[in-house]
Amino acid sequence: MARIVSGVLKGMVLAVPRHIRATEEKVRQALFNILGSSVVGARVIDGFAGSGALGLEALSRAAQLVVFLESNPTCVRAIQHTLARITPGTIPGRGEVCRGDALRSLRALADQGERFDLILLDPPYQGNWGKKTLNTVAECGMLTPHGVVCLEHARQSELPSAVGQLAVRTQHRYGDTVLSFYRRLT
Repeated sequence: MARIVSGVLKGMVLAVPRHIRATEEKVRQALFNILGSSVVGARVIDGFAGSGALGLEALSRAAQLVVFLESNPTCVRAIQHTLARITPGTIPGRGEVCRGDALRSLRALADQGERFDLILLDPPYQGNWGKKTLNTVAECGMLTPHGVVCLEHARQSELPSAVGQLAVRTQHRYGDTVLSFYRRLT
């Protein structure tokens, strides 16, 4: 059973479809401890959202907007179910669910002129989804000047140290899971 680990929604149980690999609570806690107050008022993408745990953690910590990108209908319903359980007025921000392929959704948001302060990506560990997604984010130029992209991936994944205007600034390992933080080059 997964729960929100901090913020105003702390303890809220998440609807987690059985077939997904949800980000562990200790990793979510560490991620948001690293991000700290930068989440407050941020515009956030939760890419490959799954249960929506990362985006819901951001909403719990006063993000202005979280856009959940998810293609699986069961996961979309789980996120919508959890969002519907949030009492109106409990959080200052809002969540929007965008059903569809994450890469196409990122491009569509960029084409609409949307920019984000925080892009949280948890693509499937198999294959080269991490590289593809980083390339898409870099090509779209949708990260604000001081924004952060956090990519969750397996320890053995080989990711570039730089993609376009994005470069790795730090990495944190939690067992076989790694959080890689990318920022724009100055």
